[in-house]
Amino acid sequence: MKPIEAGILGATGMVGQHFIRFLEGHPWFRLTWLGASDRSAGKKLRDATSWRLDGVMPDSVADMVVSDSKPGNGAPKLLFSSMDASVATEIERAFAAAGHCIVSNSRNHRMEPDVPLLVPEVNAGHLELIAHQQKNRGWEGMIVTNPNCSTIVLTMALGPLARFGIKRVIAATMQAVSGAGYPGVASMDIIANVIPFIGGEEEKMQQETQKILGSVANGVAAPLNAKVSAHCNRVAVVDGHMVAASVEFEKRPTLDEARQAIEEFRGVPQLRKLPSAPERPVVYMAEADRPQPRRDAGRDRGMAVFVGRLRECPVLDLKFIACGHNTIRGAAGAAVLNAELMVAEGIVRS
Repeated sequence: MKPIEAGILGATGMVGQHFIRFLEGHPWFRLTWLGASDRSAGKKLRDATSWRLDGVMPDSVADMVVSDSKPGNGAPKLLFSSMDASVATEIERAFAAAGHCIVSNSRNHRMEPDVPLLVPEVNAGHLELIAHQQKNRGWEGMIVTNPNCSTIVLTMALGPLARFGIKRVIAATMQAVSGAGYPGVASMDIIANVIPFIGGEEEKMQQETQKILGSVANGVAAPLNAKVSAHCNRVAVVDGHMVAASVEFEKRPTLDEARQAIEEFRGVPQLRKLPSAPERPVVYMAEADRPQPRRDAGRDRGMAVFVGRLRECPVLDLKFIACGHNTIRGAAGAAVLNAELMVAEGIVRS
């Protein structure tokens, strides 16, 4: 297959840098364009931003000139977006209206009823919303989103268990500081501390989980008829979100049935052998003290979710711990996997 040219909106930020890193050497996509604010436009990337990830800025992008984030600036059809929420709505819509395929990590369009909120292993069928989106809005392009970083960890863990009918979920998160971007949380606030509030996070996690695990009917996403309650906390961990969840089911599984469902779980990305798909999207860990962010979040290129401590819950039915890499599976890697699925489905072409 001829490589598909791709660009990044918001290329100078933390998630934009993760997009750059994740797309290095990608077998399907070739990064040819970088977009950011007008403050960075016209500058080489090395002069427009400081590299915040491990190592140094890749030579392949250091001398690329950053463009203003407006259609008509030579951007390729496929664009990955990590635009700040304060500006993402109009920018992403303008590019979609101009015929671009926007695969977005930004929150702005996630809950719109004709926009897929995609976790490919869990709800690949929601891509059918794209045709309705284009018809409704008169677009030649499209917007597809991935969820909030904590939502991805939870829904990946719930995906194998959806067969038992999910009725209620109570989830408490322990979220890494990298999820706040750069400069993020002040060091005097987070070192040796826990902050029991992340603005808007609980609402996003509750609503997005219902949309992802719901269905598509008459061209709109219908939320799962289940109650989801989230408690979101920021903790002094660099990368890797943890979720402690209790779940009530319509048909309560045994521990053995639930564990087997997790261990056997595979989705469309695994069946299609998409380049960024982990062989096992959800990995069960039997050790009493696992998963752990520092030891597990970065495994499998950061694209798998790890589940452990599966046990009976005296209030609901079962409870467990889940862990995933928030800036890879929870952001840049999730969007790239979404785009790979869109290529496999013939929605994006070279």
